Amino acid sequence: MTFDQPVPDKEYLNRALEVSIHICLFVLLAAACLLILRPFIAVAVWGLIISIAGYPGYCKLQKLFGGKRGLASTLFTVLLLTVLIVPIALLAQTLVDGFQSLAARLHNETLTIPPPPPNIATWPLLGKPLSDLWSLASNNLSAALQRLAPQLKAAASGLLLAAAGVGMGVLQFFVSIVVAGFLLANSSQCTRVSRGLSIHLFGNKGPEFEALAGATIRSVTTGILGVALIQSLLAGLGFLMVRLPGAGLWALVFLVAAVLQVGALVLIPVVVYVFATAATAKAVAFLIWCIFVALIDNVLKPLLLGRGVPVPIVVVFLGAIGGFMAMGIIGLFVGPIVLAVGYKLSLAWLSQDSEEAPAISQIHNSKDKSE
Repeated sequence: MTFDQPVPDKEYLNRALEVSIHICLFVLLAAACLLILRPFIAVAVWGLIISIAGYPGYCKLQKLFGGKRGLASTLFTVLLLTVLIVPIALLAQTLVDGFQSLAARLHNETLTIPPPPPNIATWPLLGKPLSDLWSLASNNLSAALQRLAPQLKAAASGLLLAAAGVGMGVLQFFVSIVVAGFLLANSSQCTRVSRGLSIHLFGNKGPEFEALAGATIRSVTTGILGVALIQSLLAGLGFLMVRLPGAGLWALVFLVAAVLQVGALVLIPVVVYVFATAATAKAVAFLIWCIFVALIDNVLKPLLLGRGVPVPIVVVFLGAIGGFMAMGIIGLFVGPIVLAVGYKLSLAWLSQDSEEAPAISQIHNSKDKSE
């Protein structure tokens, strides 16, 4: 027995081929656009994050200037650039002066290193090698530098690469602030675009998710970056009180580590240095201050992180940390948004299922009664 095979319609095949070609062309066009815009994606994302985080402040400025958006956005941009440039300029000046003084003292052979305290040799594991190296540097600095020459060369190259990366990051952030000012000046048009996009993606729940994304960005800004800034200011105050060399640089390193949630690790070598060089009472007081600085985030984060966001604080926190591990510093903001939206969608799906369950049971009951 044979069956006649259906012959595909030639017009249908031509239509399918045409659709496939159009899809391929669209994919190629999108890939080409992303390739061209790739150098600007990070700047645009940072500008969007800064504009969303600073939108409440911008609204206050706009109200103060009688609704003049251009003047408010310009002042907002200038203020942010000042906050960025002034600390960097002061830190750079401090580092340049410090390196010039160190180079002059090395050239004149006037740099002296005090001998190590006797109790350092009794420390476990690192005590004896550290004491020997410190003693060598105290007696013969040139020999100590020659002994550490390979490590110093590797550290110097690493510092140069890190400095270049920091410079590019600062430049990128500078441009992002300008982009944020432009977005705030055109906030009404940007709001319409974001509202239309959210409705297109999520339907009737689009405005809710749009507000959720904005609240999450502001929450992360105050809960993680704000807390890290407060901790770094307190830590820097302690560094100045104990006259730590390069206190500004240490405060900057602590700021970065606090954003990464490992700020306490930066305080450990500082505490060791203070105990080795300062009086016992002063070192103990500094240790208590460092413990206070390290633990204060346990009080501030519950107050600031998740504030104004209708999701549990653990969702925002896990999203920030996981997002950073996956995507870097931008992940601090993208991660919480993704988790918060996923959390709300899951709740909506579960609530929809719980609403459909009684209706299905009523249908089954009515069938049983009819039978």
